[in-house]
Amino acid sequence: VGKELIAQAIHKLSHKSGPIISVNVAGLDDNMFSDTLFGHSRGAFSGADKARAGMIEQANGGTLFLDEIESMPIAVQIKLLRVIQERVIERVGGNELIPVDIVVVAASKADLAGLSESGEFRADLFYRLNIASLNLPALRQRKEDIQVLFRHFVIQASHKYKTRPSTIYPEQIQQLCRHEWPGNVRELSNVADRFVLGIVGDGFDLQSPICESTGEDFAFEKQMELYERNVLTEALIESSGNINEVSSKLNLPRKTLYRK
Repeated sequence: VGKELIAQAIHKLSHKSGPIISVNVAGLDDNMFSDTLFGHSRGAFSGADKARAGMIEQANGGTLFLDEIESMPIAVQIKLLRVIQERVIERVGGNELIPVDIVVVAASKADLAGLSESGEFRADLFYRLNIASLNLPALRQRKEDIQVLFRHFVIQASHKYKTRPSTIYPEQIQQLCRHEWPGNVRELSNVADRFVLGIVGDGFDLQSPICESTGEDFAFEKQMELYERNVLTEALIESSGNINEVSSKLNLPRKTLYRK
């Protein structure tokens, strides 16, 4: 649903001087949790020939974003709670308390309140984190965003693959809005890539608009009508529906524009 993008926006709006450090908690090895987050002192374990700052320390002066925090082991949750309460960390194998000034943003696919009630997530950590909560709706629950996001991803893909942006027909926008998007924004981005590359048959893809009528003359007229409609749609979207702006951009009298 764009969790990391929203975390980056929160960081930017916080005007913190430090960086944003993103940690995918679910992707961390169980044996390396503490070392990755808290760092280690020299000689803390075999092969630790020099001290290393962990991700929490790296986020000092900025934002620590913990994605899928529901995957964090209980033992590490206790250490994180201390960081949030006392604003200090202790590296693995060390005894020095290092002060940290961070904003903590955590994201979860699961219901942390429910997990804390069942004992699968520490209730005290949940309440420490739950100062401000944002519920992010899935893409299928905000279909009004699909068209704008898809056009954005198509432009991105066109730059990436060095092609001209593909024409998007209203019928194809309707197809996008009918899809349930189980993969959320990442799936939409992938569909845009396939659309630009002309790949079909690999997951959800957009079918080309089909003219069901026959006859060369009518087919030509239909194609011109579709092209004209697409030009008008694009101009209306780009100008946020400002008729005067569209009229000027397309050099069309307002009366003609309204008729079309």
